[in-house]
Amino acid sequence: MFTGLIEGTGKISALEPRSGQTRLRIAPTFAMQGFVHGESIAVNGACLTVETFSDTWFTAYASAETLSKTNLGALRQGDLVNLERALALGDRLGGHLVSGHVDCLATVASIEPAGESRIYRLNFPAPFGPQVVEKGSVTLDGISLTVNLCGPDFLTVNIIPATLEATTMGSWSPGTRVNLETDLIGKYVQRMLAARFSGDSAAESDHDQAGLTREFLGKHGF
Repeated sequence: MFTGLIEGTGKISALEPRSGQTRLRIAPTFAMQGFVHGESIAVNGACLTVETFSDTWFTAYASAETLSKTNLGALRQGDLVNLERALALGDRLGGHLVSGHVDCLATVASIEPAGESRIYRLNFPAPFGPQVVEKGSVTLDGISLTVNLCGPDFLTVNIIPATLEATTMGSWSPGTRVNLETDLIGKYVQRMLAARFSGDSAAESDHDQAGLTREFLGKHGF
C-alpha cells in the first residue's frame, strides 16, 4: 500500500527484456537506503518487488501483465520514473490509499499555465469514468492528485510548483501516456452497488434514469 506522495525520482540505468517481460535496474536520484529483499516499491505508480539492490541502485521485475497495463514497457535507458516505497503502519497518510495496481493508461491532452501552477487535462478510457469524481483522488504515474473537473472520459488536475519539481510531471507534454489508478474506495463502492442491484430491474431502471441521488440511496436503505 502507498500514499501517492513521491519520495523522488529514479533513472533507468538498464533494461533486460525477457520473453515479453522486463527487469528494470533503477538508480534513485536521492538517498534511498535500507532496502529489504522482496519489499514493494511503486515505480510510476506500479507496485513492483525489489529483487537485488545496493546503496545506489535496485532491480525490479515487470511481468507481461504489468507491461500491458502500464507505461513501463515504453521506458528507455536514461528515463526518469517516480518512486515511492511502501507505507509503514504509523506513517502519515498525506495523500490517499494507493494500491499500486494501475487501472489504465491516460493521455495528456493539454497543459495550460495558471499562475505558477499548471492545469493538466488528461483523457482516459470511458469505462473508468464512474470511478473518477470531482474533488476526489486519482493517482497519475504514482502521484496522488485531486481532480479539479472531470467528465465521462477526461479529468483535469492543478499542479503546484513543488509537485513539478519533485516528480516527472514537469517533463510531460501533450501525448504523454501516464499510469492512472482510480480511487480504491470508489471501486469498492461501485462494485458493491452493482452487486446489490444486479437482477433488480426496477432498481437498475431507477439508477439509470436518476443517477445516484439522495432519494435513490434512501429508497434502497442507505
